[in-house]
Parts: sequence; structure tokens; C-alpha cells
Amino acid sequence: MASRLVVDSRDGWLTPGSASDPRLFHADPSDRILLYPAGVGEGYRQYITLSDDLTLVIMNYIIQREVVINGAIDAEIGAKFEFPIINRSGEANGAGQCSRFFPIFGSNRVGAMPNAQPVLELEVIFRGYGSLLSYFQTCIERYPPHAQEVAMAVVRYWWQKQGGRAELSPDAIARRVQTRLERGSPVFNDDCDDSAMPDRLYMSMLDVMYANCTTITPEMAAIVGQILSCPYRGQTRRQHLQQKALELVALRIESIATPTLRPDDLDCIYRAAAILRSDLVRPPSIESLARQAHTNRLKLNQGFHAVYGTTPYQYLRDSRLWMAQRLLATSTLSVGKIATAVGYSSRNHFAKAFRNQTGLNPKLFQMQAWPEAS
Repeated sequence: MASRLVVDSRDGWLTPGSASDPRLFHADPSDRILLYPAGVGEGYRQYITLSDDLTLVIMNYIIQREVVINGAIDAEIGAKFEFPIINRSGEANGAGQCSRFFPIFGSNRVGAMPNAQPVLELEVIFRGYGSLLSYFQTCIERYPPHAQEVAMAVVRYWWQKQGGRAELSPDAIARRVQTRLERGSPVFNDDCDDSAMPDRLYMSMLDVMYANCTTITPEMAAIVGQILSCPYRGQTRRQHLQQKALELVALRIESIATPTLRPDDLDCIYRAAAILRSDLVRPPSIESLARQAHTNRLKLNQGFHAVYGTTPYQYLRDSRLWMAQRLLATSTLSVGKIATAVGYSSRNHFAKAFRNQTGLNPKLFQMQAWPEAS
């Protein structure tokens, strides 16, 4: 078995390619083409600069060796929208897949490249603090109420870490952030590490992660197809792709839907989710959870689908793995003890679930996230 490759960025280890590569859907000499080196995988990442603050990225590759990313995944500041194109059956469509929004803070996080799985994905990246602030605010305004509250609590936490006044209102923080932007000053620095957050806030971030995922609609998939089949060249191509990229992001933002539940029913779902997050080892049964949340089993299941797009059991599983990442990155506990601490009776079952979620086995994640723990 080939040894794993540990890299410090997503593309710094790739090799330069040519715009004449026949595998590309379309290209221009101004595009930046990066190839996956032989012995690791095959395919490319294509960066198409559409304006000073807007870049389109087409990724088409398959990795045949374990690649661990141990460094700044996104070194710049901005906002990114991801649109996977290959569906679960391996067909290039995209509709029904999960599109994700990521505020880019220059975070330093361990990750892994998908191994032996074909990847065909489109990214729309807006660079700069102005884009970060604008798209962050636009998206969270459409999030469910609890996700909005958590997102702003995280902003306050980061703001306080920079020496700011945590008691400020979200609007006041936004005004101060805007002032820093206008002065060209950094808003957040490298001290912003979510693993240092209080447990309750860290676990609540799971609700924001769910809100950041939106199903790709047929309309979005159609625009992705138009981007990949662009027939133009030169300046016309760039203008066409910029228009389509902005249309795609606009559709994606419009598709963020706040659950249409009554306030009382919504509160029950949030209460149930908090109960699951707080007791990973001995979670209540569905019937008991419904009683504790002051609802019934049917409304509980329907409410979880409406708010999170999943079942209470899957939400519990994600909560366990989310806490496991925190423990692996911040404690010297063994993998077996961490598995027990998050509710897994079998280390093997935990390792399999963790690898499916992150692409890494727990011990390797721990070694890369915090070498001192190994």
C-alpha cells in the first residue's frame, strides 16, 4: 500500500498544467491549470479568474492514494459556494446533491482528499472581507432562527477573542467590522480556533453546518451545465461565466428555506436537538425524546426533517462525530476512550463512522490535528 501524502494546502503540491489539456471542458490561456501528480491521482483543478474578487474553480479528479491536508485549507478571506456535480450513482448531474456555503476566515484545519472516489465539482469563490461580510449576512438572514443565533454567537466569540466588546449587538459588530474593512484592517486573526470554544457553543455550531447545506435544485444544475459547456472564448467567455456564476449563487441563496413550522413546534425541535447534543452517551429513545421536548414522535420526526433534513438518529450521529473531532484535536485521550466518551461501544464502529465522515481514521486525525497527543 502506498504511503500517505501529507500536504499543507489544497493545491500547493499540485503541478502546473496547460490550457490545451484535452480533458478540460473549456479553457483560456489566462486560466490557471493545476494537475494531480502521477502516483497520487489524476485530473485537474482549473482556476478561472472572472474579476478581481470572483474566481470560478472546476475540479475534476480522482485520488488513488491517501492525501492528508494538514494546514491552511483556505488561506484567503472571502466566501465560497461549492456545487458537487457527480451524484451518488456516479452520473454527472448535480441535482439533489448538497451545495455548501463556507465563510473563508483563513482557518487552519485538518482534512483529507476523497480516496478512490471521482470528484467533479464547481466552486464559486468571492475574495475579500467585503465579500465575506456581505454573503455571510445575506445567508444567515435566511437561516432558521436557532442557526442565526448560533452564527452570531460565534461572531461575538471571535470578536471578543480579538479584544472587542462581546456585549455589542450584531448590528454594532457589523458596523465595526465594516469600519475595519474600509481601513483595510484585518477583521479576524489566526487566534480564531473553534476547538477553543465553550462546549455548548461548539456543539451548537452543528446547526449552522446543517444550515450551510442546501440541496442543488434542477435550476441550479442546469446553470452548472451551462458553465461547463460554455462555447465562448476570451472576454465574451469571461463575461458569460461571470453572469452564470452570479446567477447560480443567487439561486442558491434564494433556495435557503426557513422551516414553515409553528413557533411552538420549532422550539420543540430545537429543544430535542439540544437534548441529543448534551447526552451523547445515553441519549433518550425517540419516545422519551419526544416527551422531553413536549411533542410526539410523529411531529418530532417530521420536525427534524423540516429543520435539519435528516432524522434524530442521524443528527445524534453527526453530533457524536463533531464532538469526537474536538476531543481528538484537544485531548490526549486514546481513540478508544474518545469513542466511549461520544457514545460508541465499539472502537471499530466509531473508526468506520469517523472515516466515512472526515476521510481520515481517528488516530491519524489526532496525530495531524495535535501531534503532541500522539
